[in-house]
Amino acid sequence: MLTLPNLLTLSRIITVPLLVALLWPGEMGARWTTGYGLAFGLYCLMGITDYFDGYLARAQGAVSKLGVFLDPIADKIMVGAVILMLAATRDIAGIHIAAAMIILLREIAVSGLREFLAGLQVSVPVSRLAKWKTTFQLIALGALILAGAVPQFPFVQSVGILTLWAAAILTLITGWDYLRVGIKHMD
Repeated sequence: MLTLPNLLTLSRIITVPLLVALLWPGEMGARWTTGYGLAFGLYCLMGITDYFDGYLARAQGAVSKLGVFLDPIADKIMVGAVILMLAATRDIAGIHIAAAMIILLREIAVSGLREFLAGLQVSVPVSRLAKWKTTFQLIALGALILAGAVPQFPFVQSVGILTLWAAAILTLITGWDYLRVGIKHMD
């Protein structure tokens, strides 16, 4: 069912390779600030489509199984790709890799847990705290991309790192919440 909300979700998945290409280092690992600027614009556009696909699906009564399936996958693909690229380009480096790893590992673990629980027909709703985690995560990654475009403003990188750690802390809390619910359904 290719409704407008589902097309918006698919557009996020299809756009990820372009986002990665824009963040890819040039010859001899040189940073391409224009690429980071374009990547930031694309990342923002992807975030806007993430908001509108859900909004339109609910407003039009067009929530579909395909959309419910694809939306979290699109989010995880985008977040995972950006984290990997920012780590590869050393925009996330040192101890801050730990925050990025916490986020990636939680995304994988919660996806597996949701799949397991779906097989048992147990639904785990997204908590308000998990929405805050996603907000901090998206701000962090956006700020870290923007920092590559405007290296003359080091505070942008600081905002990105600070919100990355805030997202990692919320990731641990919400991941534990999901795990607690899941353990109740395991033998």
